[in-house]
Amino acid sequence: MEDGSNSISNEQVQSVDQILDDGNLDLLIGWLCLVAMDMSVHTKEPIRDRNLSGPEWMRELICGHSDRIYEAFRMERHVFLNLCDLMRIRGWLKDSRYVRIDEQVGIFLSLVGHNNSTRDLCERFQRSRHTISTYFNLVLKAVLKLAKEIIKSPSFDVVPPKILMNPNHARYFKDCVGAIDGTHVDVTVARSQQIPYRGRRGNTTQNVLCVCSFDMKFTFVYSGWEGSANDCRVLSAALATPQLQFPRPPPGKYYVVDSGYAAQSGFLTPFRRERYHLNDYRGSGRRPRTTRELFNYRHSSLRNVIERSFGALKNRFTILRHMPPFTMKKQALIVIACCALHNYIRDQDRMDKNFSQYGDPEYPYGTTEVDVVDDTSNEEAIEINILRTSIANQMARDYNMPEI
Repeated sequence: MEDGSNSISNEQVQSVDQILDDGNLDLLIGWLCLVAMDMSVHTKEPIRDRNLSGPEWMRELICGHSDRIYEAFRMERHVFLNLCDLMRIRGWLKDSRYVRIDEQVGIFLSLVGHNNSTRDLCERFQRSRHTISTYFNLVLKAVLKLAKEIIKSPSFDVVPPKILMNPNHARYFKDCVGAIDGTHVDVTVARSQQIPYRGRRGNTTQNVLCVCSFDMKFTFVYSGWEGSANDCRVLSAALATPQLQFPRPPPGKYYVVDSGYAAQSGFLTPFRRERYHLNDYRGSGRRPRTTRELFNYRHSSLRNVIERSFGALKNRFTILRHMPPFTMKKQALIVIACCALHNYIRDQDRMDKNFSQYGDPEYPYGTTEVDVVDDTSNEEAIEINILRTSIANQMARDYNMPEI
């Protein structure tokens, strides 16, 4: 018997003849029973026998209602097709004998967008576990190549349009070039390695440092740090590592950061131990009462863009909240890949539904407590604090409030 067929080999036929010659009918019946059992056990049966194959399902999605492909891949149809075309044109992905580029990208997006298990993807695309794993890794490498092109710093010579169009920001923050913050992304690590990765809530996370522009695009991503590391430490490491090419602002320009970072040249912090987050100012009688609070309120509404960007990122890519047990290196690379897709969708579709949900500058996202860094004796802190006081006093004059 070969390849699961039901035929009987020549050796088996010769055995039957020998048994008949010996006149032992009972032995023949027993032997035939054993052969029948062996054939039933080793008969091959296809497991991927669903009527709708992976290519057929992809064709149905692409040609069907636009909401279906958005729900499946977390992006509009034209964005998905443009992404596949880009991968083909750049040579980052190629059609294989059995799996086209659109299906390869679909496998990757299904996992990062919905965190489907490999078993679920095998059933959905009617592919083996090896095939699913192979093409997930191939697309991950391709998206990381995209990340090198699309996660980049904007021009520091131009005032961001979002600031120019907002009178509350244009007058005071025209030299601001972006916002910086860290976010915690779920990780899966071995029990023996969990202690460094445990954050404040007790779950295992990696601390990811991000810089974003005011159009909600990431311009720098540094992933892989343990969840127990504070934001200031991660930023210090990024600044001290030339290979990362952190986009330092030129003299006179700065990023807005929260009080978890040290005040230094190029990084504007709020006033310490004063109301800061937008939620702190909501409700009757809770408007800013002092110059410091007014500055913090304007600072928070400007820096809020990175909180909204994190919200849009994690809402789109469920894998960032429930990471599969990949190697730690791959888990860090997946974060970068998701940020790259975030930027690509932002470029391709300004009206994307997910971005619209987090597009309100007053959206009260991100009110977690941070460590307050004491940096009053630092020379660079003195320089940036002088700038902060100058901006605050300018606000005070405009709003008829006492200067600092």
